[in-house]
Amino acid sequence: MASSCGEDASKSALRERYLAVRKALSPRFRARLDGSIASNLRALPEYRRDTWLLAYVPFEDEIPTRKIIERAWADGKRVALPRCIPGPTSLKFVEVSSLDGLRAGARGVLEPVADEDAVVPEEELADSVCLVPGLVFDAEGHRIGYGAGYYDNFLAGYAGTKVGLARGMQISSNPLPHDDHDVAVDVIVSDGAIWRCRREEDR
Repeated sequence: MASSCGEDASKSALRERYLAVRKALSPRFRARLDGSIASNLRALPEYRRDTWLLAYVPFEDEIPTRKIIERAWADGKRVALPRCIPGPTSLKFVEVSSLDGLRAGARGVLEPVADEDAVVPEEELADSVCLVPGLVFDAEGHRIGYGAGYYDNFLAGYAGTKVGLARGMQISSNPLPHDDHDVAVDVIVSDGAIWRCRREEDR
C-alpha cells in the first residue's frame, strides 16, 4: 500500500487512540496481562530454538521486558538491546549481560553504551527472535508504532523471527494502514494466544 496524506492522518489518529487505550489500563490489570505475555513467549517454538533474544527497553507504558530478559538469561540465551542510529534511522543490537549501566539515548529510551565489539554480528541474526514493540497490530502483522521508522529500517534486512508483543486490546480486528516500507511481524504474542500472522500474498 502506497503512502498518502490520508493514511498518515489515519495512522496519527490510531496512534492517539491506542496510546489512550494503553494509558487507561490499571497497573494491576496491566501486570496480569504482561505476565501472561511473558509466559506465552517462552512457549513459542522459535524462542525455545534460537540462541539470541533481541529485546527492548520499554518506553512509557509499553510491555515491560525486565522479567523476560532475566528469564532468557536463565534459559541460557544471549540477549541484546537496541541502540538508535540516527541519519538514516536504524538500530544496532548490542549484547548485554546486565541491565545496569544503560543510558538514555537520542530518543530518551535507555540503551546499552556504545561497544562495537558487542554488536550482534549480522550472520548471527538469523538465529534470533526480535521482540518488536508497537501500539497496535493487525492479523497480518502490520503495526503502528511511534512513527520514527527505526524498527522498520532494521527489520527490512533482518533474517530472524519478528515477534510483536501486544496486550489483547492492542490487536485490531481491522486491517491497519501501512506503507510500502513498513515491515510486518511474523508472530504476535498476546496475553491470550500466540498469533501466526497471515500475509495477503500467502492466502
